[in-house]
Amino acid sequence: MRYRHIGVHPVSAAVGAEISGIDISKMNDATWNEIRHAFLEHLVIFFRDQDITPEQQIAFARRFGEIGYYPMVRGMEAHPEIVEVRKEPEEKENFGGVWHSDTSYLATPPLGAVLYAKDLPPTGGDTLWSNMHLAYNALSEGMRRLLDGLKAVSSSQKGAAAIGRQARHDEAPGESSGVLEAVHPVVRVHPETGRKSLYVNAGHTVRFEGMTEKESEPILQFLFTHLIRPEYTCRFQWRTGSLAVWDNRCTQHYALNDYHGHRRVMHRITIKGDVPKGVARQAPGRRSSASEDHSQS
Repeated sequence: MRYRHIGVHPVSAAVGAEISGIDISKMNDATWNEIRHAFLEHLVIFFRDQDITPEQQIAFARRFGEIGYYPMVRGMEAHPEIVEVRKEPEEKENFGGVWHSDTSYLATPPLGAVLYAKDLPPTGGDTLWSNMHLAYNALSEGMRRLLDGLKAVSSSQKGAAAIGRQARHDEAPGESSGVLEAVHPVVRVHPETGRKSLYVNAGHTVRFEGMTEKESEPILQFLFTHLIRPEYTCRFQWRTGSLAVWDNRCTQHYALNDYHGHRRVMHRITIKGDVPKGVARQAPGRRSSASEDHSQS
């Protein structure tokens, strides 16, 4: 696509692009259509120097879809759509400090999120993203054949992700404190582009459906290492006024916790998503045609 209203500048060969020439509080439909295209092409998009109000951030997020809510996390009193992701100088744990796909333990995980930088440490606090389309495509044909059609169980109580969430936020009003679990395809088909991606993550995935954790561990550990290889990733250095939007259906991210003794405050809005769809398992001996393989690359 030729961009006429915005500048699109990839931040790595794998994933992510900075969008220039735009104030997100003032845009017409033609500009929005280009932003949406860049979002689907680059999977995470970044905007610099945005001086916006909470109402303007909410209005921008609604361009991507209906606003959702983060489970077990309380929104801001005046703007419940926005979660204040805060780490104070004396705190050790951060929110999102493990590679993960947001809330894959929900039956309907989010489409993505809009994150706005309000108060940053002098250095550190970067965020990394990884492209799950590339991670899937780089697997051998045999491994892809094994994973296509499998499902995996995600839990809200797995390890570091649960610790980081509990350390930062109170339970949201009216929500149960019980464990949330969901079963999703290991290989997810993107509902808008049709591309395949890996949909397991170290933050929440505990086992394959129908298998024990011990039986699942060797392949899951391989996948957790594989999907964050440097050649699939980008790293974004925040500045006050920076804003990121990521596609949670085909990326994972990791918030670095390297700024102890300093404050970091971000405003986050979750966008509602859809139930993940997987790949139909092929009959024994059937091979995909070249055109089918190309259409899913």
